[in-house]
Amino acid sequence: MSFRRRAWLTLGAVVLGSGGVVTYAVAGPGGDPGAATRAKRPVKVYDLALPAAAGGKRALPRTDTRQFSLVGVSWSGPSARLRGTAQVRTHSVGTGTWSAWRDLELDADPLERPEPGARGASEPLWVGPSDGVQVQVVHEDGSTGLLPKGLEVNLVDPGVVTDAETKTGGNDPDPAAFRAEDSPGGTSSPSTTGSAAPTDGTTDTPTDDQTSTSPEPTDTTSAPTSTPTEPASPSPSTSAPDSASPSASASATTPSAPPSTVPEPPITSRAGWGADESLSPDAPEYDTDVKAVFVHHTDGANDYSCADSASIVRGIYAYHVQVNGWKDIGYNFLVDKCGTIFEGRKGGVGRPVLGAHTYGWNRESAGIAVLGDHTATSATAATLTSVARLAAWKLGQYGADPAGTVQLTAGATQTNYFGTAYTSGAKYTFHRISGHRDGYNTQCPGDSLYDQLPTIRAWASGPVQGLKVTSVGGAGLSGSTYYTKGAITVHWAAGTPGTLISGFQLLVDGKAVTSVSGTATSASTTLAPGSHTVAVRAVHQSGRTVTTSSLTAVTETTAPTFATSPALSLRTGTVSTTAVPVALRWKATDNTALRSVNLLSPSTATFGPTTTSSNRTATSGTATTWSMRAYDYAGNYRTSSASYTPVIQQESAATRYGSWTTRSSTGYLGGKSYSTGAKGASLTWTFTGRSAAWVVSRAAGSGQAYVYVDGVKVTTVDLKSATTLYRQAIWTKTWPSSAKHTVKIVVAGTTGRPTITTDGLVYIK
Repeated sequence: MSFRRRAWLTLGAVVLGSGGVVTYAVAGPGGDPGAATRAKRPVKVYDLALPAAAGGKRALPRTDTRQFSLVGVSWSGPSARLRGTAQVRTHSVGTGTWSAWRDLELDADPLERPEPGARGASEPLWVGPSDGVQVQVVHEDGSTGLLPKGLEVNLVDPGVVTDAETKTGGNDPDPAAFRAEDSPGGTSSPSTTGSAAPTDGTTDTPTDDQTSTSPEPTDTTSAPTSTPTEPASPSPSTSAPDSASPSASASATTPSAPPSTVPEPPITSRAGWGADESLSPDAPEYDTDVKAVFVHHTDGANDYSCADSASIVRGIYAYHVQVNGWKDIGYNFLVDKCGTIFEGRKGGVGRPVLGAHTYGWNRESAGIAVLGDHTATSATAATLTSVARLAAWKLGQYGADPAGTVQLTAGATQTNYFGTAYTSGAKYTFHRISGHRDGYNTQCPGDSLYDQLPTIRAWASGPVQGLKVTSVGGAGLSGSTYYTKGAITVHWAAGTPGTLISGFQLLVDGKAVTSVSGTATSASTTLAPGSHTVAVRAVHQSGRTVTTSSLTAVTETTAPTFATSPALSLRTGTVSTTAVPVALRWKATDNTALRSVNLLSPSTATFGPTTTSSNRTATSGTATTWSMRAYDYAGNYRTSSASYTPVIQQESAATRYGSWTTRSSTGYLGGKSYSTGAKGASLTWTFTGRSAAWVVSRAAGSGQAYVYVDGVKVTTVDLKSATTLYRQAIWTKTWPSSAKHTVKIVVAGTTGRPTITTDGLVYIK
């Protein structure tokens, strides 16, 4: 055996436990996958036959291969079913590793009218750039004798055909290949037109579970060997509603593209994703109208890059045409996870093109396929948005409500995924937006995407879902009422994507005062003085409207007032030469609703509307301005300020009577204090101020003293304390205003603990 290429492919077979066969192919490395630019290359399909072998085994002979990104299995007879399982593993070009085994979906729809040369096939599986494949096919009873004849593994290289892909590297480079000239089962060549025929050289006949409704290729038919030509290099573009593909010539039977009730979403044309129109030269066929839309998923990896979406679409197109033997791609439209919509079957995106997507129901519907596997993974919001926009537009061309139902005429006798039986020619009720499984016995579009269909219907039909006001800028909320000085900005949120919304209106007292786009989330206006109702109305692209509950907004410009300006008084606590304990008091009111009172200086703090005092400390010997600002909910405010100076009068400043002893300690205020145990001994301070506090030292043996204010005894103070405390403001007195006062303390001579120690007097002026 000789090898002509620098890369090679190994093919072989491993017998499974119950008669199934594992077949595999491994290709060697190719060029640099990280090249900055890519040379253009056409789409190619490679067919690897699975011929019969001794003992009923299946083996895959050595054959030619190249890089591929999409894989499937096919067999002779478009109506034959492979009743069992088919699994593949692929070898990644990028990582050099093998993937896990993945099931191929074998419940693909057959053609309603099989064409000559058509084949039965699994759904294609996108695997990304790969250079090796391993396949196992097992009948449901474990045998191989009942497998369909003409089994092939079909590998699709989507090529590099658009200018954008040459710059982004949307597909990795073409790896080298080899030719095994003496392989026992013949060779397999790139297929560019028609259907790749099997080359296993056998003459097996279909089993009882197979049917054939159209001519099938024989097992001795040779595979086409024509060399693929590179298609033109179109640039991405958007299809006009009535545009047809270049190869579809207009005729008297070509329907017009009716206008829709909603805008057409952006759609990437066939030229935009690089369709090789020479693969499908037949003219398109048309339905009378579009009564329903069936949603599908394409299967395959979900971790693809959106830059590769065009490649995926090309791969599916090549698979449907060159493997299935169909006249064109089956879906009318395809949508990727980034929300890009691709034109599918040619004939004009705005016309009712007959597709091949939902067996028995193609004649009255359009098919939208979501790229990826949505069995257990939900579709992205971008995908759902685009599917909703597309479905609404297509159905809107015929005046249909996307959230409604419709009677469709069955084109085939069958049973769907849920066990519902359909009889050809009878009418059955469907949602206007249905899942593939509603019409055919398949898991498509996957459980997760199927569960999202109600969301798609709601978004497509309207009205806007989940509309609510989230906040009102320029206004404060008190209870259920917003207060403002006039200018407000209303913010809202909606569950329906903005691209499905025509616009929003800001309503004041029931009238629209501002209109904004459907992607906006806020609008502003200025309210006249007084009370108003404010609401937001959303206008869906369908024309349906929904309005939020009205809120009340009151415009008022009256600032709060201070019934009591900031006032400072002394309080009990520890005194130092730099910090004196004080209580700050105030009273603010508003004609509507007071929101807060803020302390601006000498420090900052924010207080609620019902708070009227706060314990602080003040610097002694220094005049300090205490400034406060009261706010209402409308944002009006008023500021009030007052200046106060705490003054410390040492004990030595007092007029003494009786015997007093001077004591020194760092614990005393100013380092010194007076102490006596003589009953009747007294100290008198005279000052001008509005608040005063007597400062003492306290201990377990401290006695009592009488306090006189302006000559009147006001209280008896006990200095006793379980712990020794210094510089304690033990007694305080505050007057409404500043005036001249005297404070006199007299030793009570308490039995057993007559001694008191005083540090002085503090007052505020």
